[in-house]
Amino acid sequence: MTVFAVCCLALPALQCNQQQPPPDTRAADEAAIRSMNPAWFKAYNAGDVNSIVALYAEDAVVNGPGAPAVRGQAAIREFFMKDIAGSSVAGVTLNAGPTTDMDLSGDLASEWGTFTVTDKSGTTVDRGKYVTVCARRDGKWLIIRDIWNSDGTTP
Repeated sequence: MTVFAVCCLALPALQCNQQQPPPDTRAADEAAIRSMNPAWFKAYNAGDVNSIVALYAEDAVVNGPGAPAVRGQAAIREFFMKDIAGSSVAGVTLNAGPTTDMDLSGDLASEWGTFTVTDKSGTTVDRGKYVTVCARRDGKWLIIRDIWNSDGTTP
């Protein structure tokens, strides 16, 4: 057999072993990222700390207003247990705003949005904004940095 014939027979076999590039997942990634904050607000208002913590990476950092930064899921769990208890006692609900901006680049994404805080009568008692930074870890999008603050004045 000639070298040319061997190459002609081997080329298709080599091409079959090459990995195909992954399909474009941008739409699915955007949908996954955009679903995180609504899930966060729903879990927060339901007092479901486990569902909130599941949205965060093991090494995530939460920067809540008026509090030191907390790092890691154990600290995040403790932070939200206290924060949700305080909101429950105050009788307030957190509500996601209608507009968000989202940026996606590779395995990192950020989302900016607004929120309101309403009392039991539905009256808005505060407004604010947030930035959530997510990373794809082992194929799943998780929050790695989270910060929010009030538009109101600090007493």
